Amino acid sequence: MSKVHVYDKPMCCSTGVCGPQVDPVLPRFSSDLEWLKSQGHQVERFNLAQQPQKFTTNREVQQLLESEGVDCLPLIFVDDRVVSRSDYPSRENLALWTGTKLNPSGLPIAPEGGCCGDTGCC
Repeated sequence: MSKVHVYDKPMCCSTGVCGPQVDPVLPRFSSDLEWLKSQGHQVERFNLAQQPQKFTTNREVQQLLESEGVDCLPLIFVDDRVVSRSDYPSRENLALWTGTKLNPSGLPIAPEGGCCGDTGCC
């Protein structure tokens, strides 16, 4: 299983729902990270406002912050490799980077023969 680290911009919380304007991307991304955890991956998320030491102890994060400022955030690492920066990726990208199979989303399909199957009971 993969190890995913997320380095967020400074915010009051990781879901982003506690401010005056909710960015709809943040709750979706939080949900996607919970999904990754449910698939067995190790996921850790760090907030610059609440855990600045995590940003200074990762050399690559520190270098990107020094050269680009907070505009490089969020930084997404998978297995100690930067896979995304300045944007929250989709669930599809997270699945791709971690080798996780996406479950098909959508409505279930009735079996051959209709909703009653081949019994003709309808």
